[in-house]
Amino acid sequence: ICLQFCIYLNSQHGSLKLQTPKNSHFTNVSTALLLLALLLASLHTTGAQIGVCYGRVGSNLPQPGEVVALFNQNNIRRMRLYDPHQPALDALRGTDIELMLDVPNDQLPSVASSQDAADAWVRDNVAGYAAAGVRFRYITVGNEVDPADGRFAPFLFGAMQNIQTALNGAGLGDRVKVSTAFKYNVMGNAFPPSDGSFNLQYRSLLDSILPFLRNNNSPMMLNLYPFFSYRDNPGNNPGQIRLDYATFTGPPGLVSDPPLSYSNLFDAMLDATYSALEKEEMGSLNIVVSETGWSSAGGGDATTVDNARAYNYNLVQHVKVGTPKRAGPIETYIFAMFDEGDKEPELEKHFGLFSPDRQPKYPMNFN
Repeated sequence: ICLQFCIYLNSQHGSLKLQTPKNSHFTNVSTALLLLALLLASLHTTGAQIGVCYGRVGSNLPQPGEVVALFNQNNIRRMRLYDPHQPALDALRGTDIELMLDVPNDQLPSVASSQDAADAWVRDNVAGYAAAGVRFRYITVGNEVDPADGRFAPFLFGAMQNIQTALNGAGLGDRVKVSTAFKYNVMGNAFPPSDGSFNLQYRSLLDSILPFLRNNNSPMMLNLYPFFSYRDNPGNNPGQIRLDYATFTGPPGLVSDPPLSYSNLFDAMLDATYSALEKEEMGSLNIVVSETGWSSAGGGDATTVDNARAYNYNLVQHVKVGTPKRAGPIETYIFAMFDEGDKEPELEKHFGLFSPDRQPKYPMNFN
């Protein structure tokens, strides 16, 4: 990278060097060091697109301190936590792991019904920990709320508003963004990607939530699973989904959607959602993939260790570059850190990258 000086990477020794060109008038060392710091920050951000979901539905999982150590050992720089579990929040103090923290669905009614309740939730679970060095990135208000579920859907938008107000009051509204995680059922049509449109049943949620996200510069969050699409319709015939297309191992241009083409299902599903946003005049919104993954057992021929490794390993590399429609890194969270033995049905127990004894189920590279 050369401006009026050059910075280059010494790959053998793992160091960065700054070189001033001959005959250059660039002698301001402070400016040079500032630019070097910006470069280092850029490199860190580029390499930190992958997070991992820390689910805890199991009776034999490691202690939170051991989990955080495992994140650090594997250079996993982002975590999704599905509830404000105090030992996990304590273990994150002073680390550089960025956190997506959920407001669980069963807490939506209380948070929506009272600003005082929302203020208390942020005070007890966010503000104090932020002051102690926990790096909050998002508050995800509700996970996969079904618009037909009368227990939670009527409270979702109100809860999002109240949490945003509480964060603003705590001085955190600019750096901690509020969103909600949608199931892919939010899509009514997803093929071809350019024809993507939202499910009309979600209109009652989207009409208020999408403008909220845009107005607060927050991303749309999407739980996106090519695994389930492949499991439900595998095969090589027209209208079926090929395994290589689902696991990032297919040839270029496998699916044509002129002027674009697709070699993997992940990109096609994500770009279909961007097309749907554009139809709603919400094309400026960014999408965070708040869950994705592949089960390694318990669900028939699709659920093998080889398939799970192929999907997750290739995913880490792929999200650095973006989709045919949207170039650039895709912030993505793999589900999940561990196999969770208390989940049902059987295949839900086997999404983990690690076994409960902290041993990797297959090789992964998070760099």
